[in-house]
Amino acid sequence: MIDIEANGAAFTIPAEVIAEALKLDPATVPALLRNGAIAVSSEAGIGEDAGRFRLTVSNAHTRLRLIIDGTGAIIARSTLDFGTEKLPPGARRPGAV
Repeated sequence: MIDIEANGAAFTIPAEVIAEALKLDPATVPALLRNGAIAVSSEAGIGEDAGRFRLTVSNAHTRLRLIIDGTGAIIARSTLDFGTEKLPPGARRPGAV
């Protein structure tokens, strides 16, 4: 079982988790994050979702979404893969149009 490293509202997602979902070599993930080819966002749950976080990781064609608790345990995981087509803007990050 892979957990996300949680430090308050800051998270560290293992490169292997990102690489598996986005079909990449784990060694390429840090550089792709640095140059913006992989985008990451996080949202804190409110109301009945308080204490949970939604992490979204995406590149041009694929989105990984993780729901985690405050300890970093993965509660839910989903991947949206558009193959050779680009993700619609709203699928890249919450609230995008």
